[in-house]
Amino acid sequence: MKLIIQVPCLNESGTLAVAINALPREVPGFDRVEWLVIDDGSTDGTAEHAKALGVDHVVRHPVNRGLAAAFMTGIDACLALGADVIINTDADNQYNADDIPALVAPILESRADMVIGARPIDDTVHFGWVKKKLQHIGSWAVRVASHTEVADAPSGFRAISREAAMRLNVFNGYTYTLETIIQAGVSNMRVVSVPIRTNEDLRPSRLVKSIPSYVQRSLVTILRIFVIYRPLVFFVWPATLLILLGAAVSARFLWYWFGGNGTGHVQSLVFAVLCILLGALMLVVAFLADMISANRKLLERVSVRLHRIETSLADRHEDGGA
Repeated sequence: MKLIIQVPCLNESGTLAVAINALPREVPGFDRVEWLVIDDGSTDGTAEHAKALGVDHVVRHPVNRGLAAAFMTGIDACLALGADVIINTDADNQYNADDIPALVAPILESRADMVIGARPIDDTVHFGWVKKKLQHIGSWAVRVASHTEVADAPSGFRAISREAAMRLNVFNGYTYTLETIIQAGVSNMRVVSVPIRTNEDLRPSRLVKSIPSYVQRSLVTILRIFVIYRPLVFFVWPATLLILLGAAVSARFLWYWFGGNGTGHVQSLVFAVLCILLGALMLVVAFLADMISANRKLLERVSVRLHRIETSLADRHEDGGA
């Protein structure tokens, strides 16, 4: 059994040594533990610094592509390197590496496909009151969308089985945390949370540049996720409400019309027709989006099968070479 701990980085030469030195080289249940750093276009020598710290694998983006892209690059690299379980953690040493055995335990016990480390958000000193509330609201929205019981959806400290990793695809460019949980829930993967500890803050968050920006980006992310993974829910309910509103206004117009006062209520008829047309268009969009969602699921299955074929060919090559 091989465990690979991946660390996405962007100009982390100042904190990387602290985070890397805290990572374990032995974890119960695994024969090998390797470290992988994804350098997302750093300009401060992060990749070279990682190699000097004894990191087993370094993958580098020539330009900054964003946290979500760095996460997926790491996942692909870990799968190619034969990881049975993948741990994702941050380069700012936010998460306590001593909790890694607890994080992988549900996967080793075949109770989970993805494990999310739940931070003590309310007790974290460097989280402001507004950020704490936003974290709770975001986690609630993800629980509703994913039908899981994840306590801390924005947490980047997570363990992923090989099978689950092969099925993940991130479309959002801002962050992977919310989308991967919803995708896992929609795909009937087993997602659980385990309590973890956090370390002192070494640097300000790069995702939360300002509270308004964070709220805007998070709302856009959640809306996009609903459109991609829950298109019928996202479009059908508003469409139904518009059609019902149009029907109610039409009934009001007809009441006045048959009562001999219809000429003064033509605006109601126009409004009713507009509502019904918009509702009908949203229903069409809902069914088209649902068909696209079905195709996405088929593509995910194809992707998983390709990963399995690649793994099988790699294993045969190693056996032949041995």
